[in-house]
Amino acid sequence: MASESPLSPDETRRYARHLVLKGFGGAGQQKLKSACVLVVGAGGLGSPAIAYLAAAGVGQLDIVDPDTVSLSNLQRQVIHTTGAVGTTKVESAGAFASALNPHVALDLHAEAINEKNAETLIGACDVVLDGTDNLVTRRLVADAAERLQKPLVSGAVSMFSGQVTVFAPHLGGPRHAALYPDEADDDALPSCEANGILGPVTGVIGTLMAMEAIKLLTGVGEPLVGRLLVYDARDARFSEIGY
Repeated sequence: MASESPLSPDETRRYARHLVLKGFGGAGQQKLKSACVLVVGAGGLGSPAIAYLAAAGVGQLDIVDPDTVSLSNLQRQVIHTTGAVGTTKVESAGAFASALNPHVALDLHAEAINEKNAETLIGACDVVLDGTDNLVTRRLVADAAERLQKPLVSGAVSMFSGQVTVFAPHLGGPRHAALYPDEADDDALPSCEANGILGPVTGVIGTLMAMEAIKLLTGVGEPLVGRLLVYDARDARFSEIGY
């Protein structure tokens, strides 16, 4: 877990807008500083989530992704740059987060999350964000998070729309299978590679994922447990589905 030390003078200036925010303040900021978040996937959804979690002052970000940055990523994966093409996504993500906020500790894993390492990776943190694009990985992450009683923020995007929810069975919410039953396969998930994706949609959903993580860590507001928030970019509409 991250440091529980008091805010430094630099941090006090950096987080000034949080510290004066009624209902958040110093207590909320200290909770963020003491927290660890695991981000599974440093791509379209992970990019804005990492940016806003680092900026907000989460004490430790653990990032896991086996891929390297490619040119086609840059239309939506905004923490990576042209100069980072060919480097690992976790290296590029770590460089971005460090440049944005040197107070954030980083633990970078240039590997896929799998049955052997999932519990170790998830067990080290307080909240998990999953922005991966296949149900095998999503189920693996959800199962491990449930066993370890860690809340899981899950997002998905395709074409002009996206969705976000929070799985937290240990808090009384439904299990992952309530939304993605065992008979569902990857055809049930949106595929950016096959269908395309308008870049800003990933920004909307990834930022919402960061917001849900901050709510879970600080106790501010009502997380999206048992609620699927759906965004339609073309009609500029949000809708909510219970499950």
